[in-house]
Amino acid sequence: MKAFKLENEPKIESGFKTPDHYFENFSTKMMEQLPVSEPKVISIFQKRKTLIMMVAAVLVLALMIPILTPSSTNTKELDSTTLENYIAYQSNMNQYDLISVLEPEDINNINSTVVLEDEALEDLLTTNSNLEHLILE
Repeated sequence: MKAFKLENEPKIESGFKTPDHYFENFSTKMMEQLPVSEPKVISIFQKRKTLIMMVAAVLVLALMIPILTPSSTNTKELDSTTLENYIAYQSNMNQYDLISVLEPEDINNINSTVVLEDEALEDLLTTNSNLEHLILE
């Protein structure tokens, strides 16, 4: 085999050549070719503004719930126990004033027969400490 020497053989030139001063002006030419448009900026305050608006909306809704929902505690009907307690303890009416106001139909409704067993009556009398008051009435 023949000895191969790189320095003595004719060299083949490549088909590519760089223009004169190509690398010196490369960065300025590249910057000229880039688009000038600026990147989109997202503000932090915009997200905070929507968060504040959502919190305010929830707060308004929470404050409107008691106003919009009908309340069952505001009924104007009185139960009989409350009325009896008021008449007995808070007013100056006695039993004779009540009887004078009643109509005959109301008196007939009151006169219904109540069947009491002896044991129930005995239990009531033994447990009630206010027997003298009941006897006097």
